[in-house]
Amino acid sequence: MKSHARVVVIGGGAVGVSTLYHLAKLGWSDVVLLERTELTAGSTWHAAGLLPLFNMSYGVGQIHKYSVDLYKSLEEETGQNVSFHVTGNLRLATNQERMDEYKKYCGTANTIGVPFEMIGPEEVQKLWPLANIEGLVGALYHPQDGHIAPADLTNALALGARRRGAEIYRQTPVTGVTQQANGEWTLHTPKGDITCEHVVCATGNYARQTGALFGLDIPAIPVEHQYIVTEAHPTLIERQKQGLPEMPVLRESDASYYMREERQGLILGPYEKGAPACFVDGVPDSFGQDLFPGDLERLMPHVEAAINRVPIFEEVGIKDIINGPISYTPDGSPLIGPAWDVRNVWLNEGHSFGITAAGGSGRFLAEWIVGGEPSIDLMAVDPRRYGAYANKRYVKLKNEEAYEHVFVIHYPDEERPAARPGKTVAVHDELDAAGAVWGQRYGWERPNWFAPDGVERKDVWSFRRSNYFDHVGREAKHLRDKVGLIELSPFSKFEVSGPGAADWLDRLVANSIPKKIGRMSLAHALTDSGGVRSEFTITRLGPERFYLISSGAAERFDWDYLWKNLPADGSVQIQNVTNSRGVFVLSGPDARKVLQPLTDNDLSNAAFPWLTTQTINVGLASDVRALRVNFVGELGWELHHPIEFSRHIYKELMQAGKDYDIGLVGMRAMDVLRIEKSYRMWAGDLTREYTALEAGLDRFVRLNKGEFRGRDALVRQQQEGVPQRFVTLEVFPEARGDRPVADAGGNEPLYKDGKMVGRATSGTYGHNCGKSLALAYVQPKAAEIGTELEIVILQERFRAVVIPESPWDPENERLRA
Repeated sequence: MKSHARVVVIGGGAVGVSTLYHLAKLGWSDVVLLERTELTAGSTWHAAGLLPLFNMSYGVGQIHKYSVDLYKSLEEETGQNVSFHVTGNLRLATNQERMDEYKKYCGTANTIGVPFEMIGPEEVQKLWPLANIEGLVGALYHPQDGHIAPADLTNALALGARRRGAEIYRQTPVTGVTQQANGEWTLHTPKGDITCEHVVCATGNYARQTGALFGLDIPAIPVEHQYIVTEAHPTLIERQKQGLPEMPVLRESDASYYMREERQGLILGPYEKGAPACFVDGVPDSFGQDLFPGDLERLMPHVEAAINRVPIFEEVGIKDIINGPISYTPDGSPLIGPAWDVRNVWLNEGHSFGITAAGGSGRFLAEWIVGGEPSIDLMAVDPRRYGAYANKRYVKLKNEEAYEHVFVIHYPDEERPAARPGKTVAVHDELDAAGAVWGQRYGWERPNWFAPDGVERKDVWSFRRSNYFDHVGREAKHLRDKVGLIELSPFSKFEVSGPGAADWLDRLVANSIPKKIGRMSLAHALTDSGGVRSEFTITRLGPERFYLISSGAAERFDWDYLWKNLPADGSVQIQNVTNSRGVFVLSGPDARKVLQPLTDNDLSNAAFPWLTTQTINVGLASDVRALRVNFVGELGWELHHPIEFSRHIYKELMQAGKDYDIGLVGMRAMDVLRIEKSYRMWAGDLTREYTALEAGLDRFVRLNKGEFRGRDALVRQQQEGVPQRFVTLEVFPEARGDRPVADAGGNEPLYKDGKMVGRATSGTYGHNCGKSLALAYVQPKAAEIGTELEIVILQERFRAVVIPESPWDPENERLRA
């Protein structure tokens, strides 16, 4: 075995071998893969080999699409048959809510170029003549996917990697790691040591054990997945004799199973309730290329549903029950990208649909390692989307839930109950008593909306306007008309200090950092290609002290970025103060009247202007950083306070606000308020896929200030032409039939003169504007004010018009009041 390599991939399943293949394909031939036993020995060998293109995530959808496209060309490239059966895929629907889910997905499919058809029961019968179509309302049909032989696929990728110079060592487990003084990693194996610059962990069921070698607690634990393989059936034998094509992979989502043909028999794969997580404390040495005993009783509800839908299933004998471990994460999406708190360690773990994702995950991770960033935005799968709260117990509970929810309707506003509540703000009980209907983000419990007295505290999730529509509108109007209080302690908060802090921060972001103490600026850290990586509100606290605020979901993501970019000379220090400072947002026309009696500071506009910060007292609470800025576009303050004062400040504000009819405001109303101002949401409207200029952030970019990451790309784009423009749209949706109105929510395609010209990234009904609104990226020809477009919402076309930015208070008069 060689002693040095540029990259070492640990794990010889389809995902690991694909990563090796793509590294070599990008020109890094000095790459090695270490496999503890034999290639495919983990979950790959017993995987059913399905290739579902369906995924509600824009990023994951692109990963899957690339995989399917790649697999069709592998045999021609390598000479290795991968047994790709392009049968197509049918997803059945027995109710209109399921059809709405499919229609919502179709927006994503359109924007990433995945072919599909929405069909009725009669077309289902033609494609699957052995199916009983009773009770069906329709189906989603993907004509270009199907199933593949996982072992053949893995071997083809291995062959392609070796031909480009990559090396694979089998029977070579990694038993330990040591980091060298120069940052390189030495991996210890029974066959000797190998030192490398980068390590990729792609170890599937062993993810937690592998991560522990690097001091990482990886949020991936396997769950038992069963599928039934039947004997051959005469009807299927006869179909083959007649030369009839293999029928599409059949998925009855509402009964939670998939079915496909296999050697003139059938495979039935349910996703049942009660499937247990396994190997929570690690895979035992005695478990090799093994399986668990089958549990037919657990599968019986799905067997009965399958018999109802495909009657011949009752007539075949069971040949085998395959019950093997499949790695999961709490949200069901994989972990692809840099590990946190260690340098040059990369993860490609947590793949519950590993065969489908192997090609794309290998490509985009290899791009990231070789080129510094992937060609698509991978925030949906970034390992740093989880924090330390995602410990072993949390992950076990959430992964079992994720498995059970594979075929549950995935609403854009869904909130899953397992492992909750976990992280709660100091005034959780007070908010709960006030009627909070809770959601969860980055482990934090957050009020989505507040149910008035007599209203059930329950979400009725929908792809259309739902039961909370009027209540969210009431909160949004109340803040605009009077005054509202929002609990936002989950904001990520960092303190940066030291003699080199100012220069370091200035090179890290595109905007100028504030020069005067007490001033603040909105600034963005960019990628090399000018994409928006992070968004910070930066406040200057002193000559060498700064306070950075970012999205609550970005705590580990942004901390890791800041830490990995620290200068080596020790001139800059950073501290994560997220959990030591709480945040209330007090906003609305009467906000000053509520806050002034509680503080000694003069809150007048002259003494405390917009976009400034002062340290004030609020009642008995001292050291409160009051920032005159907010994400809702009204007069108001963010009150960043020592966490021990949260309950006191809440009580004082609510008491002082009684005379002004203060109201509590949840996350959904805040979303309404920010879209009425055309404020971009990080990781939704602002992503690494679009540059700061495309996102319309020109006023926050200072190209003449000196070097910063992404500057050269922005200069080139400015010279060559910005390919996309960020716009605000007024949408004119309407109820059709007995279905309620559906507003845009993101991933809706936009058309002009019959051609797709862009996609919406978010949207809602603006209760104060009285308009249905969407934020979107479009081609420049479609960006002029007044341009008429068509937007497709749930497969219905509606009129949309480009309107001026910030339909509410466009001159910011209310902010500056």
